[in-house]
Amino acid sequence: MIALLASFVFILAALFYFLRRSMRFLAKDEQLRVEGLTDVSVINGPGLKLISPFASSEKVKAETLGTLDFVRLRDSAEGTERIERGPKQLFLGPYEKVEHLDQGISLSSTDYVLVENKLTGENKVVIGPCVWFPETAEEEGRKGAGISMSNNQYVLVEDTLSGKTKVERGPGVWFPGPMEKGSKGTAMSLSSTEYVLITDKESGEKRVEKGPCVWFPGPFEEGEKGFGKSLGNTDYVIVENKVSGERRVEKGPCVWFPGPEEAGQQGCATSLSNREYIIVEDKLTGEQSMVKGPCVWFPKPYDEPSAVNRALALQDDEYIKLKDLATGRRWVQKGKALVFLEPTWKVETLGQRDTGIKKAWVLKVNEYVRLIDNVTGKVTSHRGEATVFPEPDEELLDADKLPALDLKVNEYVKILDQATGEIRVVAGANQVYLGPHEKVLDGGKQKAIEVDDEHAVLVRNKSTGQLHLVTDNQLFVPGPHESIEEVRELIRLADHEALIIKDKDGNFKFYFGSEEKRGADQARSFFLPPYAETVKLCWSRGRRREKRDLFIERFDCRAQYMSFEFNCRTKDNVELILEGTFFWEVVDLPLMVATTGDTPGDICARARSQFIKHVAQANLKEFMDDLNALSQQVYKEDLPFYESRGVKVHSLEVTSYQCANSCTSEVLQQIIQETTNRMNRISQAESENEVNLFRMQGQIEQEKLNGQLLGIQHEHSQAEAKVNGAADADRITAFINGLEESVPKLEDRIAMWQTLRKTDALSVVSQGGASLYYTPNDVDLSIETKRAASS
Repeated sequence: MIALLASFVFILAALFYFLRRSMRFLAKDEQLRVEGLTDVSVINGPGLKLISPFASSEKVKAETLGTLDFVRLRDSAEGTERIERGPKQLFLGPYEKVEHLDQGISLSSTDYVLVENKLTGENKVVIGPCVWFPETAEEEGRKGAGISMSNNQYVLVEDTLSGKTKVERGPGVWFPGPMEKGSKGTAMSLSSTEYVLITDKESGEKRVEKGPCVWFPGPFEEGEKGFGKSLGNTDYVIVENKVSGERRVEKGPCVWFPGPEEAGQQGCATSLSNREYIIVEDKLTGEQSMVKGPCVWFPKPYDEPSAVNRALALQDDEYIKLKDLATGRRWVQKGKALVFLEPTWKVETLGQRDTGIKKAWVLKVNEYVRLIDNVTGKVTSHRGEATVFPEPDEELLDADKLPALDLKVNEYVKILDQATGEIRVVAGANQVYLGPHEKVLDGGKQKAIEVDDEHAVLVRNKSTGQLHLVTDNQLFVPGPHESIEEVRELIRLADHEALIIKDKDGNFKFYFGSEEKRGADQARSFFLPPYAETVKLCWSRGRRREKRDLFIERFDCRAQYMSFEFNCRTKDNVELILEGTFFWEVVDLPLMVATTGDTPGDICARARSQFIKHVAQANLKEFMDDLNALSQQVYKEDLPFYESRGVKVHSLEVTSYQCANSCTSEVLQQIIQETTNRMNRISQAESENEVNLFRMQGQIEQEKLNGQLLGIQHEHSQAEAKVNGAADADRITAFINGLEESVPKLEDRIAMWQTLRKTDALSVVSQGGASLYYTPNDVDLSIETKRAASS
């Protein structure tokens, strides 16, 4: 029984084990892979599935594919591939496995996909809008964007297989073919003044497309944009063909576009007024021509113009000198004219800034001009009134036109003829024009000399070399060979003056203004004769006579003062500086001139030596005490010396002296100052005594007056007191008698009077700033202390 039960349990356990291994519950997205003994099978859910208990199994999740998902599956048993696209739930076959899971390519209307078939090798292009999923033999495609083109855009398309190219123009969207590639470009928008130079790279040909247009290039074309030249009415373009080298000129108004091989140089025509011109040179032939205004000049292909020149406008009094460089001819072009210079003409100028226009010489009646011919040397003279134009080879002989020499009555001029060497003198009044070879001597016109009683003229004859003095009254004009050496004034001598004249033989003659000294044959006023000169003596000057530069020509014979200063030493070796004066006069002029050349210097030197000798024999105190006596001694001893020099010294005075040494001078000054102070103190004491005497006398008089004043004031006070007392007595009597009826007692009436007097006193005190103090008796005051009664 137990064995049966055990067998039954075993069977149940075995059955449960096999059922558990054979039953599989699958969900909707699950798959059961069953691997048997010989093959593999799959069971898709959902549901309860039974399998062999001896087979192994595995649950796998199904692949959920979205709308854009796809999966590439490979069957390992058959070796095939397939593509499954969503949206779906994908269950794999027994031998399938996922090679690649991806999403389809979403293409817009401007997108494309390039797809290659690996079996056939063919390529294709899938254009949107769509979602591209690859086929079984197709590999994953390369997505690209089409090229959007506007109206002025294009795509240059090249087939990489055949090498052919083409151009696709817009507007549109270009998608490439399987073997094509493209590059986007923008067409050239040309205005009416623009062009494009097109070059075909395949054939090498060139052409020009003019605007206005939009140019799209061909497959092998490239273009270079350019601007046409807008030409106004005065503009032009010189066009040159680079291949043939030919040139031409295109004139405005227009817009010039170059040809394929042409280049142009724009220029502006030259506008010439009626006074302007240009020189044009043809570069091929070398010929030159002149173009005058007014016009607008356009050049020919090989013309080269000069700068615009202005014609030379000549006025009536202007001219220019011209030279033809081709022939060498020279001429003068006179005004009034408008001169246009030919190419070979040249204006003769003096420098870069010189225009060559020169003024003719307009001569007045009193003017003339002299011209010299540089070729022949001939000199011509032209007088006014006239307008003088020179010949080509003529130039001014002088700096400018010359005025005629207007000579007044008292003027003259010497003129030399350089051709003959003759000299002529022309006196005024006259008007002188110089001849062709004449020149003015002595700087021009000269003043004639007015010879009168006060003036004479010394004249030298150059032919003989002799001098003579002209004294006759006249208006003197020298001859051709005479020159005026000097105008001499009449010499007048005053009574006190004298003059020395040396004649031609060197002899001295003395002239005096005084009648007593003047000889019988001598005049008081006279002219200095020829070959004679006045004698000047050189005298020394200064207080010490250190400078000898004072020249005396007229000698003053009056007595005069002369100051001096020199140093000397006393016997006690004190060096002094003496200052003084001489009062002297010249009494014998010939003797003075014969004995000395420096009279003041000799007088001062003699006095200095005498003072040195006499001061050295006295000490300082003796010198100070006997200064006047010493001066008189020196004066008297030197009188013979002065007489031998022809002078007379009337007096010799020492006016001051001082010490040369500063220390000694200070001591001397202290002595002098002390003496002066002593005298000042004595004078001051006398003055003070006199002041005190006068002060005491004043005080005595003042005291006398004060005593008289006090007596008068005392008398006045007594009289005033008597009056005031009588008045008070009358008031008291009237008061007491008036109260007799109402107040019978005399004591009461007196007490009342005293009270009223106190009241008056209080009124007076209250009006001021005083303080009033009362005693208890004055106010009838008593102080009592009261204690409280004890309880």
